[in-house]
Amino acid sequence: MAEEEASKKKEDSQEPESENTEAVEQEDATDSDEEQGSEVDSEVQAAIDEAVSAALAEQQDTVMRAHAEVQNMRRRAEADVEKAHKYALEKFSTDLLNVMDNMERALQAVEDPEEESVKALCEGIELTIKEFLAVLNKHSIEQIDPQGEPFDPLLHQAISMVENPDVEPNTVITVVQKGYSLSGRVIRPAMVIVSK
Repeated sequence: MAEEEASKKKEDSQEPESENTEAVEQEDATDSDEEQGSEVDSEVQAAIDEAVSAALAEQQDTVMRAHAEVQNMRRRAEADVEKAHKYALEKFSTDLLNVMDNMERALQAVEDPEEESVKALCEGIELTIKEFLAVLNKHSIEQIDPQGEPFDPLLHQAISMVENPDVEPNTVITVVQKGYSLSGRVIRPAMVIVSK
């Protein structure tokens, strides 16, 4: 009997131990589940952070490119407006050059400018040409008169070449028609005869 009581006590004492052990194991399992959950959460958070960083970098790049494109468009528009202002007179001035040529031809057609009957007329034409050139210069239209200068294909148009031992080769010896430039851009090249 004493032995039965001792074995019962042993069993009773073992039952709470097994219950305690189960409770501890459940707590450990819960802790490990929480640790695994927190590891998964941190991995998900890291992936989210990485995706957000990549998207942010892509958006910043897109914004920078758009800003640069707007700046380039603004510069191009400003350059176009500046050119439009600078060269707006090109067609009009080209049409006026024929008037200037005709006045110069009229002056050259007079055989004797010192003759009393045409002297006043020649002086009037000369003054008109001088005033006309002043108006053209005021609007950045400059005359190209290359008499005696070296031939420049950017400014001159050679209509013929003549042998002339008195001057260097490729020198303008005769200006058939004067040229003109508008703000540095040639609107009509000078038509010249060049030495060989």
